[in-house]
Amino acid sequence: MTLRTYAIGDIHGRIDLLRQAHDRIAADRALVGDAEAPVVHLGDLVDRGPASRAVIDLLMAGQIMGQPWVVLKGNHDRMFTLFQRGQRDHRLRPEYEYLHPKIGGQETLRSYGLPPDAAPDQARAAVPAAHRAFLDDLPTRFLRGDVLFVHAGIAPGVAFEDQTEDDLIWIRAPFLDHADPHPWLVIHGHTHIAAPCHHGNRVNIDSGAAYGGPLTAVVVEGRDVWVLGPDGRIPLHPQAD
Repeated sequence: MTLRTYAIGDIHGRIDLLRQAHDRIAADRALVGDAEAPVVHLGDLVDRGPASRAVIDLLMAGQIMGQPWVVLKGNHDRMFTLFQRGQRDHRLRPEYEYLHPKIGGQETLRSYGLPPDAAPDQARAAVPAAHRAFLDDLPTRFLRGDVLFVHAGIAPGVAFEDQTEDDLIWIRAPFLDHADPHPWLVIHGHTHIAAPCHHGNRVNIDSGAAYGGPLTAVVVEGRDVWVLGPDGRIPLHPQAD
């Protein structure tokens, strides 16, 4: 039996695009008659877009209602969690803080009714405890068959159990430069590109929703991948790098 899994790229507070992606998945489910295949959200729920709080509310509510939704941790989700504790993510470039305009934390604070320069203790008081627990407990990987879903990528050549959270939510090079096969087809986001791309050993589905691009939803069957567009499936074939 071929395993079917859906995945959605980096959301970044775009509740409108997230609902659209869920609608496209629902339409595909209806066509194939599969109500059980999981939907993997690849992380970066927050920052840059206007509705981070609403995104978390929607995903939490769906899981409570029994939707087969997997939500992974992205680096922005960890940065937001650490900010509320008065801490800085050690992987963040030294010239940036969480509230730097390029990071997008100010938009997340606004979604919770806070001023864009709110202090960490103000943020912690305004963010519901259930949201904090949800973000704290997000997993960093989801393996289904021989397809691995992560936010940023993996450290090439490192065993599954030895992959670190830092790499799974932050890595770019050497993962993006690695052309040889991995033990799994890796579905990831984190590094935004103009359109989803299949590199043979990995598939990047971060199409820049944070910057005005679309939010990509895909369906994976075995190792075959399709983008879900307004009119249904569009094959995503491996391309030469």
